[in-house]
Amino acid sequence: MNVQPLVRAAMLWLATGCRNPGSDATPAAGTATVTDTTPDAFSLPAPSLSPEHRSAFFVGNSLFNRSWVAAPASLESRDGLGPLFNARSCSGCHFKDGRSRPPEPGEPMLTMLLRVSLPGRGPRGAPLPEPSYGDQLQSRANSGVPAEADVLIQYTPQPGAFADGQPYLLMRPEYRIERLGYGALPAGLQLSPRVAPALIGLGLLEAVPERSVREREDPDDANHDGISGRANLVWDVRRGANAFGRFGWKAEQPTVEQQTASAFSADLGVTSSLFPEEGCTLAQLRCREQPSGGSPEVSDELLRVVVLYARMLGVPARRPGAALERAGERLFARARCDACHVPTLATGDFAPVAELSKQEIHPYTDLLLHDLGEGLADNRPTFAADGREWRTAPLWGIGLVRTVNEHTRFLHDGRARDLSEAILWHGGEARAARAAFVSMSASERRALLAFLDSL
Repeated sequence: MNVQPLVRAAMLWLATGCRNPGSDATPAAGTATVTDTTPDAFSLPAPSLSPEHRSAFFVGNSLFNRSWVAAPASLESRDGLGPLFNARSCSGCHFKDGRSRPPEPGEPMLTMLLRVSLPGRGPRGAPLPEPSYGDQLQSRANSGVPAEADVLIQYTPQPGAFADGQPYLLMRPEYRIERLGYGALPAGLQLSPRVAPALIGLGLLEAVPERSVREREDPDDANHDGISGRANLVWDVRRGANAFGRFGWKAEQPTVEQQTASAFSADLGVTSSLFPEEGCTLAQLRCREQPSGGSPEVSDELLRVVVLYARMLGVPARRPGAALERAGERLFARARCDACHVPTLATGDFAPVAELSKQEIHPYTDLLLHDLGEGLADNRPTFAADGREWRTAPLWGIGLVRTVNEHTRFLHDGRARDLSEAILWHGGEARAARAAFVSMSASERRALLAFLDSL
């Protein structure tokens, strides 16, 4: 591949788009902090990117945004799509490296997906795949192959009120599966809808030492504070052993590399050396008969540069705040939101990308699993995570989602239409924090939300 045009474009981008942190901005990610607040805020390289990694970053960016095609094709490095898939490119769900949203009622599900499994656990504690459909419904397919299903959403209103009497209205999603391509689904099928999260800061989160995260574990709530975070232990394909899970809504992936290769496989139907098998079940005969784009379809070198791209996306600085945002930050701590959304972590020595080593970062996550209550439960165990547990989602950059992705849909399934609703859906270990938010005055709630918007 000729990378020179990409490198020249990279130099222009670095010169015009990646700004040095200003005096009023608070670095969110050490030397990986950027201060761009435009729709490109999530797509810029970390300013600390070394010359040796710079060209690879922009090649990775090109691969991340390009559409794959069905095999055989004249350009072998980009064929292998499907036969079943949810998107044609990585950016098809992670538009501008940001957060996707659920469809409106009646719209097809194009930028989110529905995980499925049978009750019980599969090999090594993973969810147990449904025999005819696997572990993820794929609504798109290459020519001549039946797609698996269409998934539609409808919402049931769930009204409530703050302590001061101001009403609110939550919307509980319900999922309807239609146009099944491979027979009826069994009763008791477990469903877990997922929107695509923003990609900023992944390499920094990978660089946080496992021991410093696990020091915060308190699975039996020994200190009686109501918070009992714990690690998810998941299967690391590269190592062939259990490992600490960091990525995904239930911390089901151990590394950025495995998260990326898994998405190539499950979402695009593109094989890699980590996941070399096509995702066709025994019931999907036409799927199994389709030509391959190679073995594997994405080479180790192409996978490497996409992984480096994902690791080295910069994190927007916290925008300068006035008294309102500072008051909101104090309320965030007073409500004990920071017990799980931990403001500050530190990276260690990170051999894969040395530029990310020894950084103080402010991701607002502890990378642990927490019980968020029945309201958010998917009742689908994933390795050590049970059906009510979710990884604490990082909050950095959350105030720029509207700018980058033109929506404000939050939580794992995008049900929350703004940050206020996201807080109101919290339960379980977060019920005290939710209760504190509900009891706040209108001005206090505005301050807390203004703080979150500044991140």
